[in-house]
Amino acid sequence: MLTVIITLAVIACIFGLLLAYSAIRFKVEGDPVVDQIDALLPQTQCGQCTYAGCRPYAEAMAKGEADINQCPPGGEVTIIALADLLDVEVKPLNAEHGEAKQLPTVVRIDEQTCIGCTLCIQACPVDAILGAAKQMHTVIESECTGCNLCIPPCPVDCIDIVAIQPTVRTWTAELPDAAFAAPHAR
Repeated sequence: MLTVIITLAVIACIFGLLLAYSAIRFKVEGDPVVDQIDALLPQTQCGQCTYAGCRPYAEAMAKGEADINQCPPGGEVTIIALADLLDVEVKPLNAEHGEAKQLPTVVRIDEQTCIGCTLCIQACPVDAILGAAKQMHTVIESECTGCNLCIPPCPVDCIDIVAIQPTVRTWTAELPDAAFAAPHAR
């Protein structure tokens, strides 16, 4: 019995080493252009560009299958950045995919009206909605990308779009901003 256990352990170690070597030797590198394009996209995962998310849209652009003007959440700023990166001409946003937002938005759920149907949770591509069946739901606003995909499935119309006013925070010695101060402290 002990011989069988030792034999199996040795075989497992050999296969483990073989797999580790193969993973290092045959590692597939991602396309750096796709990574750069994906970094410029807003990561709303909304699907308005007709792709399942920002990464598939970036891959399609890198292959030349998609145009740079299909991302309403990114708007003109993203189109200009993509045109610069890909060395193509700047184009206006394609109206078939929606309108660009002037201000970023998030959604808020009226918790008094929410019936806990979970349809909004299922529709959210970034898991920014918390709740359980037959319980009220709430939005984690810091996670919400403003794609508004949760609004159409809501049967009681308890989800509202709220514009976020952009703020600029600066660091001062009297009131240091931890997010700014930590990387700059040396």
